[in-house]
Amino acid sequence: MRTTLATLHSKFIHNSLALPCLAAYCDNHCGEVLIREFTVHEPRESILAMLLGEDPDVIAFSVYIWNRCTTLDLLDALAVARPQLRIILGGPEVSFDSTELFDHHPGLTALIQGEGEEPLRTLLMTWQQGQQPDIIPRVLLRKGDKLISGPDSHPLVNLDQVPSPLRMGLTDLDRGFVYYETSRGCPFHCSFCLSARDNHVRSYSMERIYSDLLYLMENRVPKVKLVDRTFNYNAERTRAIFLFILEHNQSTHFHFEIAGHLLDEPTMELLTRVPQDTFQFEIGVQSTSKSTLESIDRNVNLAKLEKNIQRLRKSSHIHLHLDLVAGLPGDSFDSFLESIDRLIALFPHHLQIEPVKLLKGSPLRDQAAERQLRYDPNPPYTILTSQELSFDEIQRLQEISRLIDLTYNSGNFQSFLTELSKTTGSFAKGLAWLAGEWRRRGLFRFPMNRQALFQNIINIVQERENASSNRKLLESLAYDYARCERIVINRIPDFFDTELDSVEQEWVQKAVQSKTEEIKGHGIKLQYFATVFTTLHSSTQRTVYLFCYLTATGQKMRVVEDYFIGED
Repeated sequence: MRTTLATLHSKFIHNSLALPCLAAYCDNHCGEVLIREFTVHEPRESILAMLLGEDPDVIAFSVYIWNRCTTLDLLDALAVARPQLRIILGGPEVSFDSTELFDHHPGLTALIQGEGEEPLRTLLMTWQQGQQPDIIPRVLLRKGDKLISGPDSHPLVNLDQVPSPLRMGLTDLDRGFVYYETSRGCPFHCSFCLSARDNHVRSYSMERIYSDLLYLMENRVPKVKLVDRTFNYNAERTRAIFLFILEHNQSTHFHFEIAGHLLDEPTMELLTRVPQDTFQFEIGVQSTSKSTLESIDRNVNLAKLEKNIQRLRKSSHIHLHLDLVAGLPGDSFDSFLESIDRLIALFPHHLQIEPVKLLKGSPLRDQAAERQLRYDPNPPYTILTSQELSFDEIQRLQEISRLIDLTYNSGNFQSFLTELSKTTGSFAKGLAWLAGEWRRRGLFRFPMNRQALFQNIINIVQERENASSNRKLLESLAYDYARCERIVINRIPDFFDTELDSVEQEWVQKAVQSKTEEIKGHGIKLQYFATVFTTLHSSTQRTVYLFCYLTATGQKMRVVEDYFIGED
């Protein structure tokens, strides 16, 4: 018997964690097991041809919110093309579906609910032995004209029972990064998350974790993204894994999802030793409103969380990625703007804002009617309105999120955002104003490159009524532009003032000559650009800024700046 385990990713660089674990647990007990990974962007006909071309007896799909619709379409086509094919669905997006799924998709053979290792192996082993399965825990099975529902059961307690898919060569290491887990479950009960249904945390043994991590580091996998819901639920365990990585790592970058308020003093001390570009922490703050956090059963010490983030930012090289969730019960438009400002004050490297998704099986979805939460009935089940937020306000928050990605998260608009925050009263208010202007011009409809992004912001600022502060905003934009874009002499944007007097020109020539001598013989090419600012960085004097663009083969462009203030 040949079984194909398949899934569809949102991008090619992603790889599956679930399928290698399932294949490893099945091992040699279920006949031949293949892993096939696609993307949702591939033509359906191509996927069908590849799947059927290997003549499988069973195809089992791992289903998520991003691939549900595409997977169900494939299921229907596969069942028509090969009626004898047995098709299984599993994964978080279908674990809480019921008999209706079988009604709508007559080609569906079985549905696995929850963790799949044990039920999938039992089902495949039965078919491999030429028998007809009867009742299997956590399996809903079509048998003729009837549906047989297995009872609920506890998932694996000893995760080491799943052989290492890494050591078995089942994980694709060539896609840029690898998903990896050291535990399952979560100690929190956040009502918008499926982990609220599984608050019993189970860990692989430390020996297993060390073996897998060593394998990844020895193979120089560029990036490992650990998917543990709360990686640092146990401080001693966390420190042991961090230490192991620091002792054995060669070049791998590690991403962890952590609870910032659980970081204790010994762990904070250890993190000061982490080298640059080695660790990234994703911290789900979700909201800074105490009442909102209480309404979703999230018990967080916000004061300690903020203190730990400030300390990490100041005394470590950890890349900090903070998350906020819009549309949670109790959060209004203004209170969410306050959350944005509160997190921006911590200077994260990246701030992500996502509207809450009412996932199947989450407590919040069960409470939706009671809490007057309305959401899109189709994946990804995004919130549309709440008691506190209208549809338009939720859209405005999503637009602010998009501009944060384009400006703050890019790192290219630091001076402008600082000045905009001063001008409008806060970071969030400034982005809300900019998002409103962006919407009014229809700019959210189209992708744009960095040059177009700057030009559109400059156009908006130039049309702003408060002319007294516009010059500072425009000069801060021009400064940011010169720091991230190499400006070519014959294509200088018109928002720069490049008229220099003789003294200023002489200073530029000497400064360029000095820099040229400094890099001579190092294989570095120098290009430069000089411009005048009069209000930049609180200065009211005419100041010439010189930007030197240094490029070398195989290296990222480096920008070195200098400035000259003439006599009054």
